[in-house]
Amino acid sequence: MIVRQMLVGNMMVFAYLVGDEKSGEGLVIDPASDTAGIIAQAQQDNITIKYIVNTHGHVDHIGGNADMKEKTGAEIIIHEGDAPMLTSTPSAMLRMFNAKESPPADIMVNDGDVITVGAIQLKVIHTPGHSPGGMALYHPGYVFTGDTLFVEGVGRTDLPGGSWDVMFRSITTKLLSLPDDTVVLPGHNYGRTPTSTIGNEKKRNPFLR
Repeated sequence: MIVRQMLVGNMMVFAYLVGDEKSGEGLVIDPASDTAGIIAQAQQDNITIKYIVNTHGHVDHIGGNADMKEKTGAEIIIHEGDAPMLTSTPSAMLRMFNAKESPPADIMVNDGDVITVGAIQLKVIHTPGHSPGGMALYHPGYVFTGDTLFVEGVGRTDLPGGSWDVMFRSITTKLLSLPDDTVVLPGHNYGRTPTSTIGNEKKRNPFLR
């Protein structure tokens, strides 16, 4: 499995290219910006982008959806709880982030659903709290946590639809129950290191004590 962590946009957003070497199928998670760079990396890895997966619907993570879909024909996947956000971002917010409005979702998913590219299966873990439809994506050994869990940090809960109690429950009951050696791949580069592990977050994340 190919996993490329790519820093894009002005908010230290991490986009991820995930690909199956054998089939050549792949997907991109949260293409916030620099879609040309993401596509160039996919071409270098001989990966065809089949899906655009948004961990949640905030503008700083969906800003490149329109360009990515136009250039690749990939289908947009998001949890049903955040699907309305894709097409309802205020125009002032789009201008602030130099983003285009996203097309609507092609596929809406729920907790426990599986997104498949080639032999790779990513399990959807619904992690509300940062947003109502926030989700993580789990493949044994890796979890893409969006803006729910950062490296020794957590996402904000003061935006519409956010709740600290809900997010704390999402993290402690769903994410921290994963194996300790699971690599945490966050939605922003806000930590001391670009990645972490579930075991490290249990020990060192001050928000979870």
